[in-house]
Amino acid sequence: MNKNQALVSLGQRGLLLPVWVKAALLANDRLKLYLTVLQAACVHAEHAHQGVMDLSRELAAAGITSGSWLLELVAGASRIDDALLVPDLERLLQCLHDDLVIMARPVLESTTNDAEPHLRVRHWLDWLAALKGEQLDVAQLRSLTHGKRADGDSLHILIMDLHKQINRLAADLASEEVDGAHVWLLHDEDRPLVSAFMRGLHRTAMLKLDHPGLDTAATRDGDRLMLQNDIGTNDAHVLVIQVQNLAITLTYSDLHRSRFAFFQAQLTSLGARWSTPESRVSADLNQGVAYTVGTATFDCPDDEGVATALEGIGARIVFLIDWNRARKRLQAFIGKSPAIAVLTEAARLEIGHMAWLKAGGEQLIYRAMEAAGEGAFRIGDRLDAVLGEANAQAFLLDVMRLSCKALLNGQPLALVADETRMLLTRQVQKRGAEFDLLDEHAAYCQTLAQAVSDALSHRHDGLRDVAQDLAARAKVWERRADHLVMQARDEAARQPRWQPAAQLMGLSDDVADALEEAAFLISLIADHHQKGWNGDVRQALSRLAQTVLQSTQDHVKALTIARTLGAGSDAADNDAFLDALWAVLHAERQCDELLRHARRTILRVVDDAPSLMLVNDLAQTLELASDRLLVAGYRLRELVFTQTGITS
Repeated sequence: MNKNQALVSLGQRGLLLPVWVKAALLANDRLKLYLTVLQAACVHAEHAHQGVMDLSRELAAAGITSGSWLLELVAGASRIDDALLVPDLERLLQCLHDDLVIMARPVLESTTNDAEPHLRVRHWLDWLAALKGEQLDVAQLRSLTHGKRADGDSLHILIMDLHKQINRLAADLASEEVDGAHVWLLHDEDRPLVSAFMRGLHRTAMLKLDHPGLDTAATRDGDRLMLQNDIGTNDAHVLVIQVQNLAITLTYSDLHRSRFAFFQAQLTSLGARWSTPESRVSADLNQGVAYTVGTATFDCPDDEGVATALEGIGARIVFLIDWNRARKRLQAFIGKSPAIAVLTEAARLEIGHMAWLKAGGEQLIYRAMEAAGEGAFRIGDRLDAVLGEANAQAFLLDVMRLSCKALLNGQPLALVADETRMLLTRQVQKRGAEFDLLDEHAAYCQTLAQAVSDALSHRHDGLRDVAQDLAARAKVWERRADHLVMQARDEAARQPRWQPAAQLMGLSDDVADALEEAAFLISLIADHHQKGWNGDVRQALSRLAQTVLQSTQDHVKALTIARTLGAGSDAADNDAFLDALWAVLHAERQCDELLRHARRTILRVVDDAPSLMLVNDLAQTLELASDRLLVAGYRLRELVFTQTGITS
């Protein structure tokens, strides 16, 4: 007589309930696998050329060691009109019937005979028994596999409901608790592992705030420790862990493929190796509502490695709760991939997203955008379009951090809203997106100046070799600079706060135009118009070009400092900004003197009319570039003083 029979003979049926619950959980794994096999058979029948789904890991995780017939069932499935032909279907139906009996037993034993579970279970047992042959029509397939409650009951829905009731029974029946986990039938060596998992769970559990979920149950099945966590979301969101010796196997299912990928990445960072994720319900069987299942394995070097992996897994579960809702809310401000990046970083920092949702979520951001000041945002503006993608992500992550800190410390939601508005105002004041364009345009000006200066450093014979290439490259750079100006003007037409930057860029574009013209003139001069040139002429022009180059470098420096200036800037930053602007002014005055010196030199040594005209035009164009840099510098000074309140 085995233990179960002995207990029954003694009339202690209640003592069997923990054993029945354990058996029911194992039956649940098998039942879900059988439905998966049926769904895979349907997919194979529709798309035989794609091969057969690999279910080997799932068979092992469900404890089915002799499952080759199930794989053959999938491979042999085909379509006959609207029906699915399934070899060995009656054997599969018998397995479903038998395991449904095992799974339902603890629930039925805990309720009266007239209660709803009894009626539903009896209906589906009779329904399974009535199916004969090797064919299933569309309605029968749906009755077995669909998971949409609005479409009525199904065997799949019954299994999910029984699973929930069994989890509640497991918590009530647990013979003890280990650090908050409901456990029974554990061995002594299991308790440190359960404690390790719960240590990780408790480390981050407070981040879910008052959201339900994260209840843990653990038991032993033969040579395996089994842990299950109630994530607290939907029916298809399940996480089961098995520990056997130094190996951990985790099976995870999720309705949302993107959240599955997120959790997959989280565990991969801990050393998990994942099976290829599979869709468990085809669109035809579930009206497009499929869920994703995958198996992660950890091969640990020793007992300490097992405990470390379990702790890491436990710490990451909380970030699954309401993850998809947070992603959708974030996508109102940034793209899908950046939204996932923000949630990934929030998980890495262990601040999460629940506090942000609790504090108002997207409404918190919208109110801050409304309060950011006139012209900062318009209706329909997305956050990343105004701040830039990187700054928008950083801002949202900062809001999650301050939301988490405030709610965990019991501070009011109004404080979170105030701090969010202040944070966004500081971000807007940084003027990151505008200065990104200004910096890029200034870089083109500096590149043009460098190329012109390098060309004029060549001797008479070498100028011809570089001049044509210089003119071609300069034209490309000048056109790219023009595109930046047009982009800034488009932004200014849409957002008034861009207007000062667009005006400044328009003035800076005169510098690019002058330097491109200088490159063109060099190409004309190199084309047989260097008559009368000597070292003095080349040196005079080279000094002009070098001074203009230095001026563009000082302009770039002024822009770099201006990006960081604000009302709270220290005196050193303010002085550095003004020093860079004064260097541009000094260069313009120096270029005036250098132009006069160049003209005297040119008139003294060049007597060929075309050569004289071209070299004089080149000198004037270089000096013009310095004039335009000075005008742009004054406009930059005005922009910074107006927006930051700095006084000179």
